Amino acid sequence: MNWDQVQGKWKEMSGNVKAKWGDMTDDELTEIDGNREALEGKIQAKYGKSKEQAKAEVDSFLSDH
Repeated sequence: MNWDQVQGKWKEMSGNVKAKWGDMTDDELTEIDGNREALEGKIQAKYGKSKEQAKAEVDSFLSDH
Protein backbone atom coordinates (compact mmCIF):
# COMPACT_ATOMS: atom_id res chain seq x y z
CA MET A 1 0.00 0.00 0.00
CA ASN A 2 1.27 3.46 -0.75
CA TRP A 3 0.62 6.65 1.17
CA ASP A 4 -1.91 7.95 -1.39
CA GLN A 5 -4.07 4.93 -0.59
CA VAL A 6 -3.74 5.54 3.14
CA GLN A 7 -4.63 9.19 2.67
CA GLY A 8 -7.70 8.29 0.62
CA LYS A 9 -8.90 5.84 3.26
CA TRP A 10 -7.75 7.82 6.31
CA LYS A 11 -10.92 7.30 8.34
CA GLU A 12 -10.57 3.53 7.94
CA MET A 13 -6.79 3.52 8.35
CA SER A 14 -6.77 5.72 11.43
CA GLY A 15 -7.91 2.72 13.48
CA ASN A 16 -4.85 0.81 12.30
CA VAL A 17 -2.67 3.82 13.09
CA LYS A 18 -4.11 3.97 16.59
CA ALA A 19 -3.52 0.24 17.04
CA LYS A 20 0.16 0.66 16.13
CA TRP A 21 0.72 3.93 17.99
CA GLY A 22 -1.68 3.58 20.92
CA ASP A 23 -0.88 6.92 22.51
CA MET A 24 -2.38 8.80 19.56
CA THR A 25 -5.64 10.48 20.49
CA ASP A 26 -8.66 10.68 18.24
CA ASP A 27 -8.16 14.45 18.05
CA GLU A 28 -4.57 13.97 16.88
CA LEU A 29 -5.68 11.47 14.25
CA THR A 30 -8.27 13.97 13.04
CA GLU A 31 -5.62 16.69 12.97
CA ILE A 32 -3.22 14.48 10.97
CA ASP A 33 -5.99 13.79 8.43
CA GLY A 34 -3.88 11.49 6.27
CA ASN A 35 -0.83 13.78 6.13
CA ARG A 36 2.26 11.58 6.37
CA GLU A 37 4.55 14.36 7.56
CA ALA A 38 2.09 15.25 10.31
CA LEU A 39 1.95 11.60 11.40
CA GLU A 40 5.73 11.35 11.47
CA GLY A 41 5.89 14.58 13.48
CA LYS A 42 3.41 13.26 16.05
CA ILE A 43 5.39 10.02 16.36
CA GLN A 44 8.55 12.05 16.93
CA ALA A 45 6.90 14.21 19.59
CA LYS A 46 4.97 11.50 21.44
CA TYR A 47 7.58 8.76 21.40
CA GLY A 48 10.84 10.74 21.36
CA LYS A 49 11.90 9.28 18.02
CA SER A 50 14.26 10.85 15.54
CA LYS A 51 12.93 11.95 12.16
CA GLU A 52 14.58 8.91 10.56
CA GLN A 53 13.10 6.52 13.13
CA ALA A 54 9.61 7.95 12.66
CA LYS A 55 9.92 7.67 8.87
CA ALA A 56 11.11 4.05 9.20
CA GLU A 57 8.16 3.19 11.46
CA VAL A 58 5.69 4.68 8.97
CA ASP A 59 7.41 2.79 6.13
CA SER A 60 7.06 -0.43 8.15
CA PHE A 61 3.40 0.35 8.80
CA LEU A 62 2.82 0.81 5.07
CA SER A 63 4.47 -2.49 4.21
CA ASP A 64 2.28 -4.27 6.77
CA HIS A 65 -0.94 -2.91 5.27
